[in-house]
Amino acid sequence: MFNIIVKGGVLMWPILLCSIISVAIILERLYHFHRIRINIPDFFVSIRGLLQKKKVEEALDLCQKTQAPIARILACGIQNHKKDARTQEKSISRVGSWEVRGLEKHLRGLATIGNITPLIGLLGTVVGMIKAFVKIQELGGRVDASVLAGGIWEALLTTAAGLTVAIPTLVAYHYFEGKIDNMSCWMNEIASELIEFLGTKPATEKIE
Repeated sequence: MFNIIVKGGVLMWPILLCSIISVAIILERLYHFHRIRINIPDFFVSIRGLLQKKKVEEALDLCQKTQAPIARILACGIQNHKKDARTQEKSISRVGSWEVRGLEKHLRGLATIGNITPLIGLLGTVVGMIKAFVKIQELGGRVDASVLAGGIWEALLTTAAGLTVAIPTLVAYHYFEGKIDNMSCWMNEIASELIEFLGTKPATEKIE
């Protein structure tokens, strides 16, 4: 492996660095999404049941103990349950924006790595090809075919390395983007249901 990196030239090192950063981000995001994973419909049913039984403090405590964006949004709604619907919407929207930013943490770096590593690899190949043809010119065109082929495959190493890093990185990026979009939809839906639930007269009378 080290010999391949050396043969690929100096631009193999930034590609290697990008691969390490990419793996670190992917592992960190996988752990984060695993840690905040909950059954959202069941959780909301539990919270709504507690509110219907006037157990506001218990519902709030359950939300605060649950490490998930949905729980923090529900906690915000419960804390503002005596305020008007517009104030509730603003508060929940603000919390939701912060939660989405938290979910998107480091993903821009992942997208950047996925986009630049093929370009770095292509640059390395172009530089390697230039060096190969300069050598051919210096030798007056008298170059053995095997020598020329060796120079070309060494030049192509950086392109292969760049694509090897970029492909799984972009796959991971779009996977996380999909999870964030799905979670954002859940947050919007649950927030709307909570505001509607708190805004109904019978529910309001029960939890105040």
